[in-house]
Amino acid sequence: MLVTACGGGSTDEPGGHDISSGDRHLNLVAYAVPKPGFDLIIPAFRDTPEGHGIGFSQSYGASGDQSRKVARGLPTDVVNFSVAPDVTRLVDAGVVDQDWESQAPNDSIPFGSVVAFVVREGNPKNIQTWDDLLKPGVTVVTPNPGSSGSAKWNLLAPYAAKSDGGKNPEAGLTYVRQLVRDHVRILPKSGREATSAFEQGQGDVLISYENEAIMLKRHNDTARAGQRVDYVVPSQTFKIENPVAIVTTSNDKAAAKSFVDYLFTPPAQRLWAQAGFRPVLPEIIAETGGDFPGRIDELWTIDDLGGWPDVDKKLFGKSGAITEIYNEEAGR
Repeated sequence: MLVTACGGGSTDEPGGHDISSGDRHLNLVAYAVPKPGFDLIIPAFRDTPEGHGIGFSQSYGASGDQSRKVARGLPTDVVNFSVAPDVTRLVDAGVVDQDWESQAPNDSIPFGSVVAFVVREGNPKNIQTWDDLLKPGVTVVTPNPGSSGSAKWNLLAPYAAKSDGGKNPEAGLTYVRQLVRDHVRILPKSGREATSAFEQGQGDVLISYENEAIMLKRHNDTARAGQRVDYVVPSQTFKIENPVAIVTTSNDKAAAKSFVDYLFTPPAQRLWAQAGFRPVLPEIIAETGGDFPGRIDELWTIDDLGGWPDVDKKLFGKSGAITEIYNEEAGR
């Protein structure tokens, strides 16, 4: 299992040293977006006494698809998914412990982000707020929530903003329905595929993780005209939390735990910030605050909406309200 879907896999450090070899070995299965972070984290971990001699195979793809593969038996030691329900699927399949959230700090969430807008250089459509996405003629790129965890975060942000944190769910669903019906034209499978589509010129706005926006902005110097971007963090947005867990069938649980523990250390937290992800250690949050500009007046969380078990069932399950919106559009 050396590579993979969307965003690709990696078996080489930036310096060209093989990271698939070692006296011990870990299989990391993750959603597509954090690959740039792991490209920094894994070599740094291998330079520690705990990580010395541990080789890695990596698989990246749409979060839901990756979760289903692990549930079906894909050899795995550590998972990192976009949303907690993709880990819960593995609990139900008997391959992740029920108490996985308590097995690492911060409820097993080593980094995060917020929902942001990526726009064309100069922001020609003047996109600043969620209402601006509904302007006539504005086309929006966001992935399919049936396969992508990032799509769920992308839609929860306006849903929370328009429903006042779930107090008026119909107002939130009315917004999502209009967005999907009138402005979303393509449905990439993952956050990384959505980014690629936007880079190729599709859409006026990409709803995405802030870290994806930062990555794209950094590429402006080498991007061709028409592919350069800016990004906006709306004043009302959503806190993205991406969990990690150790799989019970791991062939080396000690190595897996050492790796997961490392993700929460100050050196690793600085690397997450370097890759554009928001760290979770308070001292590193304070240290790197200048890397994440923009004023956020209201940062909604999944707990504001009742927690993932309730939200996933009501909005994204087989008969969930947002699933029905997408099914309606598929039938048009």
